[in-house]
Amino acid sequence: MRDGQRAPDFRLRDHTGHMRTLYEFLSDGPVVLFFYPIASSPICTAQACHFRDLGNEFAAVGAQRIGISTDNVDRQAHFAKQRSFDFPLLSDDGGRVAEQFGVKRGVLSKLSRSFGDDGRTRHGQHVRHRERRSGRFIGKFLPVRRTTFVIDRDGTVLKVVSNELRANTHANQALWFLQNSVSQ
Repeated sequence: MRDGQRAPDFRLRDHTGHMRTLYEFLSDGPVVLFFYPIASSPICTAQACHFRDLGNEFAAVGAQRIGISTDNVDRQAHFAKQRSFDFPLLSDDGGRVAEQFGVKRGVLSKLSRSFGDDGRTRHGQHVRHRERRSGRFIGKFLPVRRTTFVIDRDGTVLKVVSNELRANTHANQALWFLQNSVSQ
């Protein structure tokens, strides 16, 4: 999913078990939808807590924050309660929505990349390639790419933020974009 594309609507359960849709959220204003790989992991916790801590700033620009991961509802509920989140955490158990947004990592692609199956061989054997950046290496083992989408009321993706390791980047860039680019 890139800037200018229309975000697909979806139906997912939030951390309280209620069914929610993207377009219901959009009826109240822009949405900042952030995908995170694993609830309660250190970087995901830092990312979600930073979105929580900037709640007043997002409210000032009329934007709603929504977290989404492939964790089940019970794990999302525990995460939300543990960290006192004031925004919904959606359960994309199975990764269907992550796939629609282009942030899901496939099992087969993870396996082939981790064994260096890119067609290059040395003496008839596949060569395992080392990742140059730690974010790419860590990302191989996670179900989704850490990505944030700023979505306008009409469903248009206005901004995409992607960074595997810098948790604060997502909320900071989304907020800056909303404060400086969207007419209120």
